[in-house]
Amino acid sequence: MDKIKQVAIVGGVHGNEFSGIYLVKQYQAQPEQVSRSSFNTEMVWANPEAHYANKRYLHSDLNRQFKNVDLANPQLANYEQSRAKVLNAQLGPKGNARVDLLIDLHNTTSNMGACLILTQAGPFYNQLAAYVKMMMPEAIISRDEDHFAAEEHALMCTLGRYGVLVEVGPQPQSVIRQDVLELMDTMTKHILDFVQLYNTNSLPVLPKQTEAFRYLHSIKLPMNDKGERLGMVHKNVQDRDYQPINPGDPIFTLFDGTEIYYDGEITVYPTFINEAAYYDNNLAMSLNEKVLITLD
Repeated sequence: MDKIKQVAIVGGVHGNEFSGIYLVKQYQAQPEQVSRSSFNTEMVWANPEAHYANKRYLHSDLNRQFKNVDLANPQLANYEQSRAKVLNAQLGPKGNARVDLLIDLHNTTSNMGACLILTQAGPFYNQLAAYVKMMMPEAIISRDEDHFAAEEHALMCTLGRYGVLVEVGPQPQSVIRQDVLELMDTMTKHILDFVQLYNTNSLPVLPKQTEAFRYLHSIKLPMNDKGERLGMVHKNVQDRDYQPINPGDPIFTLFDGTEIYYDGEITVYPTFINEAAYYDNNLAMSLNEKVLITLD
């Protein structure tokens, strides 16, 4: 069985998502919280300049800069693009990484609770999901690994040999909340505990099946031909991340009071509902299907 020898906990990929930044600072001050006997843990503050500017990013989203082709392109040289290359050298290189597991900490303004997001498939991830859900029943397991191979994935967590995102909300941008910070801390420590048990062949009996949500696609806010917004997320959907939307349910309300209904053919489960960071792309929410992770 492969061993996890080097773990990196990364905070502050987005400068205005404060929980990961302050949690990394907490772990740096008290490294015993994240120390385990079978592996080494390092802490990384990914995008300090964006944090000092109190922005998500200075020039471009750092968490969209980690495709192999982009990392290899010297013409991509703005602050975040350059920072991605530095992080790749520090933690990677991607595809042959020094870091065995990268845990990337994020906040969302959406009411998503504590989510473990898996961007790749495999037995390690399946066991991790089962363990975290068993230890933290309120946790949500999200999967989007079916869409991209690691080398084509732009997310920072794909730098590591393994990589996951811890996404916790709701938390406004540039704000710190104790309840959200504690959820992030709890999930992160469960991940570290899992790695310790995994490394030492000491995993408990895990559930054979674990509920998860698989990303399908994202939908945009209603807009006119000029790209102007015509409406908003329906009040019946707002703050109901991971709650079902059935065909025919209202999902948007136009500013003139008209309701827009979901015209899909299957029940879906929305996430990142009305996420503030996605307004620059007019994204309203992501839609998911419910799936089961099954252990062999």
